[in-house]
Amino acid sequence: LIDPIIYDEAATLIEEHHTAGRDVVIVSTSGAEVVEPIGELLGADRVVATRMVVGDDGCFTGEIEYYAYGPTKAEAVRALAVSEGYDLSRCYAYSDSVTDVPMLESVGHPHAVNPDRALRREATLREWPILVFNRPVRLKQRLPAFSMPPRPALVAAAAVGAAAVTAGLVWYASRRRTAGAALPG
Repeated sequence: LIDPIIYDEAATLIEEHHTAGRDVVIVSTSGAEVVEPIGELLGADRVVATRMVVGDDGCFTGEIEYYAYGPTKAEAVRALAVSEGYDLSRCYAYSDSVTDVPMLESVGHPHAVNPDRALRREATLREWPILVFNRPVRLKQRLPAFSMPPRPALVAAAAVGAAAVTAGLVWYASRRRTAGAALPG
């Protein structure tokens, strides 16, 4: 059985956001086929990811339907805020790449996590918190309560996505506008 690797610090943040009543949304440039199973394992409430076109024959065509990258991530976050009633000034975003500055700018609590050089400079200039995650752990070991998805989904997630998770997924969490509102799902 293949078990993705995550940062222990990321799992702790996800738990803290859920405990505070916030939704957790993973926003990733990686493909939805990879990110969705990992998001399910992490207990994410939503996933925003790159979507590929699937032809009538059920096979990928090689075309991209939606590319979650740079400004399009910020647009997706704003659209999700409107549809779910999130107050972006109370939202959190975490990223390791300068390409996510538009998304980080769109929330009230941006964080750089294991940032690339350009994002580290930007975060320092803007006085955004810089977090260092350095405790990789197997997801099943860290979050044993999560059930593992069917083997094909797990293999796909591990084979293509383990590096992305290890490098640090971009995720975003927000307190619901109304107290006690049900989590989307």
